[in-house]
Amino acid sequence: MRREELADLSAFLVVARERSFTRAAAQLATSQPALSHLIRRLEARLGVRLLTRNTRSVAPTEAGERLIGIVGPALDDIEAGLAGLSELRDKPAGTVRITATEHAAETILWPALSKLMPDYPDIRIEIDIDNALTDIVTRRFDAGIRFGDQVAKDMIAVPVGPDMRFVAIAAPAYLERRGRPDAPQDLAAHDCIAVRLSTLGGLYAWELVEPGGREIRVRVEGRIVVNTLPLSLRAALDGFGLAFVPLDMAADHIAEGRLESVLDDWTPPFSGYHLYYPSRRQQSPAFALVVEALRYRGAA
Repeated sequence: MRREELADLSAFLVVARERSFTRAAAQLATSQPALSHLIRRLEARLGVRLLTRNTRSVAPTEAGERLIGIVGPALDDIEAGLAGLSELRDKPAGTVRITATEHAAETILWPALSKLMPDYPDIRIEIDIDNALTDIVTRRFDAGIRFGDQVAKDMIAVPVGPDMRFVAIAAPAYLERRGRPDAPQDLAAHDCIAVRLSTLGGLYAWELVEPGGREIRVRVEGRIVVNTLPLSLRAALDGFGLAFVPLDMAADHIAEGRLESVLDDWTPPFSGYHLYYPSRRQQSPAFALVVEALRYRGAA
């Protein structure tokens, strides 16, 4: 296979996985016209159309899907093998791509990486902030960080943080004005700061647990809808309603009286953040170092 043919196949895979010429061109550090030329050249060589294009998205054709299945695993194995060559270096090297939520990146991922990276100058880290349940295989991430109960069963999952707890919180002035909810059904009479998740395409239903252990989901309503937890917290601090956020985000505000928690009996701890990656993934030395740096070993 000629070098240009391999380059065309690799470019096709990036476009197909990103489903966007714009994102693929940015990832490949090239222009959209140049990338389009590569794909047309590959389609002409194979004699089939590989991608369907419209004004909003790109998707593989049936022939494109078959080519992904043939070429994708082979190129992934080549990349993994090349990454493994860093074992022969004095220090591990290479790029590790991780997707995480904003909260996980700030509280788990970055604190660990900021300690690791000064000792390994040849390791490059790419962090993608995404609240959706990203398909790390399709998007070609090395790993992702999500709550333990969100990790697919076919993935290797490594705990990277303690158990977590979400809390329902509000400013004292709001609770004085509207009263305190004593049970989930009381939330219907309150302004709740809703969070829209791109994964669901709709509003997040608060996940609560009855004192007897049965899980319930409460769909809340209010005047404000946001798509990040920090903004939800900010709105609660400003007295606009009840928010549902990780306890560590609100703990200082609760301790200093700026917020109060409610429904505490309905919000027990649950499985915290886990790093997850495909079970067939060949670990490069750089990736193995990142896994060990993130691995949770209990409270110090």
